[in-house]
Amino acid sequence: MAPAEDNNIVVSKSNMKLEKLLSMKGGKGEASYVNNSQAQAQHARSMLHLLKETLDVVQLNSPEIPFVVADLGCSCGSNTLYIIDVIIKHMIKRYEAIGYEKPPEFSAFFSDLPSNDFNTLFQLLPPYVDGGGTMEECLASDSHRSYFAAGVPGSFYRRLFPARSIDVFYSAFSLHWLSQVPDIVLDKRSTAYNKGRIFIHGANESTANAYRKQFQTDLAGFLRSRSLEMKSGGSMFLVCLGRTSMDPTDQGGAGLLFGADFQDAWDDLVQEGLITSEKRDNFNIPVYAPSLQDFKEVVEADGSFVINKLEVFKGGSPLVVNHPDDAPEVGRALANSCRSISGVLVDAHIGDRLSEELFTRVERRATSHAKDIIEHLQFFHIVASLSLA
Repeated sequence: MAPAEDNNIVVSKSNMKLEKLLSMKGGKGEASYVNNSQAQAQHARSMLHLLKETLDVVQLNSPEIPFVVADLGCSCGSNTLYIIDVIIKHMIKRYEAIGYEKPPEFSAFFSDLPSNDFNTLFQLLPPYVDGGGTMEECLASDSHRSYFAAGVPGSFYRRLFPARSIDVFYSAFSLHWLSQVPDIVLDKRSTAYNKGRIFIHGANESTANAYRKQFQTDLAGFLRSRSLEMKSGGSMFLVCLGRTSMDPTDQGGAGLLFGADFQDAWDDLVQEGLITSEKRDNFNIPVYAPSLQDFKEVVEADGSFVINKLEVFKGGSPLVVNHPDDAPEVGRALANSCRSISGVLVDAHIGDRLSEELFTRVERRATSHAKDIIEHLQFFHIVASLSLA
């Protein structure tokens, strides 16, 4: 059977497998994304002024035409609901400012891979109240939502929506996730084979270049799809993990999260005979934190979008702890954060029991040098505001 294609994007077996599997950890348990996404919420709130600058350049149509927002990589927590609320209330104020008595009807699409825990997300949605009210009534809607909501499962590296149907695209903390681990990274015959590692932080140049190429291919597919789906006059606000180093083997905060205690915990399982070294080497985290130049090159080569703003933003720590001097709390927070993001992939690769063993070792190792983690674990983000060219 030939590989499926969409807009010249080849869908390989490996990325179809990842699409069906990858998600943040669902449910509402201790290691779930819902209970380990407070840092993402803080980082998103710190960038609201940049988001609103993007919203200010979106073209306003007649209130008779519905206004449509899409969050790509929405995950399953309340962060996406907060952001959609911010976007819609800001747009209502813009309509009000030019003299309209009633806002348009709003629709919000929450999109993520099919494996995402949409049930948990939709349980968090407040009830819908008919948006036929005044601007003031819509702006005061804290206990309900004044927009229609729908889930859209699928990879954002391909088409998700009808042509010219979306006014605003928002995507935060998602585009660093690749559509697949590059095949050559798992090929023993290749110089890019990432032997002994489960991430590219500290890997060789060939491995890093394979990841970089995959990121560029994926981002190009993302931009190509959005350029067809966005309405004329629409805009897009994107945030993903980034790095300040020009060296792709230095993945910054992502490297400290996935390339330190997490890496060592895998090595522990190998040394203790719980898994083979080959089993470890066949697992790689499909994440790439781009540099500003990496990102800019793809946008400019695609040519579909004008860059309104592109910068590196200091996001802070991915950990939220009540007592930074409490080493066990820090260790547990790091293990839970790591597990909420990568746990589904780990479970699928080595099974629930060994996954539990792995993250127990992550927690133990992180606890032993908690002070260093608090001082050095720092995320930087690439922030991009784009409009159709």
